[in-house]
Order: sequence, then structure tokens, then C-alpha cells
Amino acid sequence: MAGGITDTGELYSPYVGLIYMFNLIVGTGALTMPKAFATAGWLVSLVLLMFLGFMSYMTTTFVVEAMAAANAQLRWKRMEKRKDDEDEDSSSGVSDSDVLLQDGYERAETRPILSVQRRGSPNIFEITERVEMGQMASMFFNKVGVNLFYFCIIIYLYGDLAIYAAAVPVSLMQVTCSATGNHSCSVGDGTKYNDTDKCWGPIRRIDAYRLYLAAFTLLLGPFTFFNVQKTKYLQIMTSLMRWIAFILMIILAVIRISRGQAEGHPSMAQPSGIRNLFGVCVYSFMCQHSLPSLITPISKKKHVNKLVLLDYVLILAFYSLLSFTAIYCFRNDTLMDMYTLNFTNCEIINVAFIRYFLGLFPVFTISTNFPIIAVTLRNNWKTLFHREGGTYPWVVDRIVFPAITLIPPVLVAFCTHDLESLVGITGAYAGNGIQYLIPAFLAYCSRKDTQLVFGSGTVNKHLSPFRHTFWIVFVLIWGFSCFVFVTANIVLSESKL
Repeated sequence: MAGGITDTGELYSPYVGLIYMFNLIVGTGALTMPKAFATAGWLVSLVLLMFLGFMSYMTTTFVVEAMAAANAQLRWKRMEKRKDDEDEDSSSGVSDSDVLLQDGYERAETRPILSVQRRGSPNIFEITERVEMGQMASMFFNKVGVNLFYFCIIIYLYGDLAIYAAAVPVSLMQVTCSATGNHSCSVGDGTKYNDTDKCWGPIRRIDAYRLYLAAFTLLLGPFTFFNVQKTKYLQIMTSLMRWIAFILMIILAVIRISRGQAEGHPSMAQPSGIRNLFGVCVYSFMCQHSLPSLITPISKKKHVNKLVLLDYVLILAFYSLLSFTAIYCFRNDTLMDMYTLNFTNCEIINVAFIRYFLGLFPVFTISTNFPIIAVTLRNNWKTLFHREGGTYPWVVDRIVFPAITLIPPVLVAFCTHDLESLVGITGAYAGNGIQYLIPAFLAYCSRKDTQLVFGSGTVNKHLSPFRHTFWIVFVLIWGFSCFVFVTANIVLSESKL
């Protein structure tokens, strides 16, 4: 995410790309969606989920269009540089025949660039180089826009890390505290626990949570000070665990419903829950910041927008299936912030291995992602303050940047473990900027630059289906309205307390 142009990497087919995008989008946010559905009402939730899925798809096509425009700009600059180099080489001792050849070359060069490429060269808008969002921001935005972009992406990553830092200790606390004493198998049965309730002996639940948070920080925090790369095998392992867990939860809920043991009676609409639902849905459709890494290696991009649409339809169906089975299987007051914890109750499943697997599932998957997100955030901080030709002192590079990356999210997790609120606020604010505002501005600015450089008749082959300026204006109005709505909702909620 910290801008720069990198190699495309190994190419893969469009269908593999579809799977990778599905795996990227369906993550931690999906685990908090059932409770958000229950608190907002099933009808409101379904309508909002479909609308936000549509909005996310639209802005995804904006980012793909901006990627193609960035690739075209890079090719054009290389062609201009090559032309200048050839002009310098031929500036001395040219013959008449050389002049004629040069005149012909210049005429070819002054011909519209698209007419040149029709003679067999690749389309200038082909996406062959991976241009990250930070690099696109530096290409199409002014200095203020670039700084606002990095501010937004940094806040989002801080929220991500705070969610991860809280989710692992919460899962460990719920499973281990419930596995001892009189609380065995009682998670998800409707029993309400306070943070001051006992966990083991004199240790309270909040003490256990903070002990786990400290252990999590000590074990994974040091990776922030080094470079960490996600290996292919780690991706395969975490993806496999994720799908086993999701499929198990859906099957177990369906079995319970089919046996007449369902306890859920969800309402159609509860306006008080819309704020958190909005943030959870935005967070759960987030992929725009990683699109360059996903789209660029796809070998055939002719129908990339249709491929993305198919992905969103499948994800929408999956989220609906997961959430509806959850809200009809469990009572609203028993649904946990982390849905996996509802399956640690012995009445739901009496196989201990499955209970512990689902209860501890977030621990394994989130723990593998935390160091990668932390390194990404650290690199964005470095890019934001980097000056051309400058280098950082060793203490700043190796100590200060990792420290300002790690400490704030751990402090937030220390103060609260309300995952629904953390996901809701992260999605509603920083997620809103990354998913709506930044893609809309990228599409608008890249279109202006493309017309300026290549002429008004030039057509980007990856132009968004939502090519009319109305859609960009609509997204911007929607994004800014969401900021106002969420802020007003928070203020009004706090004033009632």
C-alpha cells in the first residue's frame, strides 16, 4: 500500500483471481455481521447489505479504471523518454536519408497514440504493471490529496490492528474462562458475564483479557520491527481454516433450525442498530486498497469487471446465508460479537474438538495477519514522511516508526474489547474514505489526466461501466453524507446516556 511500482508477479487465470478476491473480502468483518444483522433488523440489514455491496462494486471498477490510466501514463512517459534519447543520438551528422526517415518517425510520433497502437502494439491501457494506490495518489492527486490519502489509509490500518489486537484476546478469554469451573460450555447460551466476573481463582475476566493481550503483543509485536512476508503456504493454511470454519457454522445452524431448535425471532427493522451495521458492512466489503495486487497478475483482463461483479454477487449471497442462519438459530441477546463463540456451547455441538476449533479460529487466522498489516502500516508512515534523496537515522527507522505503529492499537485494545463498535467505527470512517471517496477522486482525476495527455477521443479499455460523471458525484455525496450521519448518530447516542 505504501506506493511504488512493483513487479506483476506470477500470472494466474481469471478464475483463480476470483477466488483470491473472495478470500480477501470475506474475513474478520464477516464474523461480526450476524450480531449487526440482529441489532438492525433483518429487512433493513438485507437492503443495506445489497446497497453497500453495489456501491463497493462501483468503486472497485473506479480503481481498476485508475490502474489502467496509471499504466498508460507510465508507458507514455517511457515513450517520451525513448524519443528524447533517440533525438539526442541523432542530433549530429545526419544524412538526407536519415532526415527523411526521421521526418517519417516524427510524423508517426505526432499521430494520436491510439492510432499507432492499432498497428499491432499492445493497448496502452493494458494493466501489466502493479501500481499501488499510494503511487496512483501521487500520480493523480496534488500534495494535499496525497497526504489526505495516506492519513486515511493509516487510520484504517490502525483500526484494523486494534480489531485484531482485541479479537484474539477476546476469543482466548471466552474459551478459556468458560472451559473452567462452573462456566464450562456456557458461552453463547445467553448467560451474561461482566468483565469483573471471576475467570480462574482471583483472576477476573478483564484481567485474563489483558494478560492475553500482553502475551499477544509480546509474541507478535516484535515482527513490526522486521520485514514480514506472507508465504504461499500460510495463505493456503489460513484460507482452508477460514472455509472449514464458515461452512461448519452454516451447517450447524441449519441443522439446529431444521430440528426445530431455533430460538431466533429477529425483528424487521431497528434504526438504532443501523450505525454499527453500516460500519460492519463497509468493513466487510473492503478490498479497494488491495486491488492492484489482485487484478494485475490476472492473465486475461478483458472481462475483469464482469468477474468482479460475479465475486460481489457470490459474497453477497454468502453474507446473507451466514447472517440469516445465525439470526434465526440464536436469540438476539445470545449472539456474540465474534460469531464463532456461539459454537462453543455444548448444546450447539457436543464434539469438543469442533467447539475449540471454532472458538479459537480467530486466534489462528488473525495472528497470521497482524504482523503483515503492522508492517504495511509502518511502511506507509515511512512513505508519508519520506523526502526525495533523504534517509532516516537508524533509531527513527528501526525504533520510532515500529513503535508508533504498534503502541496505539494495543492501547485501544487495552481500553475496550467491544469488537462490534471497533469494526463499526473503523468501517464508517476510514473505511468510508478508502472504499468510496478515494476511488471516486481517483476515477475523476485519472479521467482528466487521460484527456489532457492523450486527447478527448481516447477511450480507456478498462473504463468503468459507471462512466457518467453523475456516478462519481453520487459516490462523493454518499460518502460525505455517511460521515455526517455516523457522527450525528454517535453524538445523539452519547447525549442520551
